Amino acid sequence: MELETTLTPAPSAPKRRSRSLLAGALLCAAAQFAAAQAPGVPTHDGLHDFDFVIGHWNVHLRKLLHPLTGSTEWVEYEGTSVMTKIWDDRANMEDFKVTSLDKRLHMDAQTLRLYNPETHQWSIYLAYAAKGQLPMPPVVGSFKDGRGEFYDAEDFDGRSIIVRYVWTQPTPTTAHMEQSFSPDWGRTWEVNWICDLSPQT
Repeated sequence: MELETTLTPAPSAPKRRSRSLLAGALLCAAAQFAAAQAPGVPTHDGLHDFDFVIGHWNVHLRKLLHPLTGSTEWVEYEGTSVMTKIWDDRANMEDFKVTSLDKRLHMDAQTLRLYNPETHQWSIYLAYAAKGQLPMPPVVGSFKDGRGEFYDAEDFDGRSIIVRYVWTQPTPTTAHMEQSFSPDWGRTWEVNWICDLSPQT
């Protein structure tokens, strides 16, 4: 069923500017909140904290189809991930290719992770090589006690949200990553991406 579309008059220029300023202020506040949620600056050198994901992986992914809508419809994907170190081991790249179990949906994406030796934090960028795009902002964070948490603030369907990545290593030979959205400044989180990696044989 298609939703009916109602056309409304375009707002005047001052109203548009006011709305843009308000949206910008909310996103800025959300970014400050996201930075506050990230783990404190670690004292250890985290350059090798992502070493456990370097290699060739089989991927099993569960993706929530419509985040922050109350939907419980998930889509499952399978595919491969190849992660390699670059730039004298100061960064790493991921080539991620998965297809839904019904073969109808496909994702082909890249990830760039950069390490900052001054803050001991990682910045994680999603890249779309096919489109020549490197969307901003990155998620930023670090590892503590084997758990990596990374945050940013984004605009999602017209509202400011906090995005969180969590990386863990359930066993010495597997890796696990979850993405969650928070529409209420971190009071609640909805997981929408659950990715399990197992070594290729």
